[in-house]
Amino acid sequence: MADQIPDKNLFMMCQTLNTDVLRKLPKGFHVRYCRKNELDIWKAMHFNTPEIAMKYYDFMTDYFNSVYLPKKDLFYQSCLFICNKFDKPVGTCFVWKSYNTIHTLHWFKVLKEYEGIGIGRALLSIVMERLSQDEYPVFLHTQPSSYRAIKLYSDFGFHLLSDPVIGNRKNDLEDCLPILEKFMPESDFKKLRIVRAPKFFLDAVCSTNTSEF
Repeated sequence: MADQIPDKNLFMMCQTLNTDVLRKLPKGFHVRYCRKNELDIWKAMHFNTPEIAMKYYDFMTDYFNSVYLPKKDLFYQSCLFICNKFDKPVGTCFVWKSYNTIHTLHWFKVLKEYEGIGIGRALLSIVMERLSQDEYPVFLHTQPSSYRAIKLYSDFGFHLLSDPVIGNRKNDLEDCLPILEKFMPESDFKKLRIVRAPKFFLDAVCSTNTSEF
């Protein structure tokens, strides 16, 4: 079903972490950082088939080069992998200080065959719990096709942003709400909250033409 949903922009902000939803990793999984020889694994794991990953390989390379390469060592000290008992990466996520100003959640993904067993919630717990209160609010960019992740983000305390333009991108909230209402369970959709973005965030995302999250 998610393949039929248009690719539109949504933005969210978490000002305070809801610690009641934090969870531990399921047995048999562990967390570690992405290694320098695993960059291609990281680039590919965000797509559900090798063919789609190959199609977007140049995009991922360009994104890495423009956003992370200037601070390459920091990327490898930040990018987390959840691995199975064979040390194979099955999920990834990390927080990045975009525009040298705001903390943003980047590239949250669990491989399709590992969805539904609590890895995503545990991974997000690890990432968010590591932040100090001074590093909040945390921001993210997502799409309506990620409605399951949006439910998870909402559980953790993320709210949708209402501002019509975020940096150089249109915020498609108005178009996306009917999509989310259609695909999300009614109880989950009704829990979504909408807020305006703070001025310091809007100033940061307008500081360059490069979208750093």
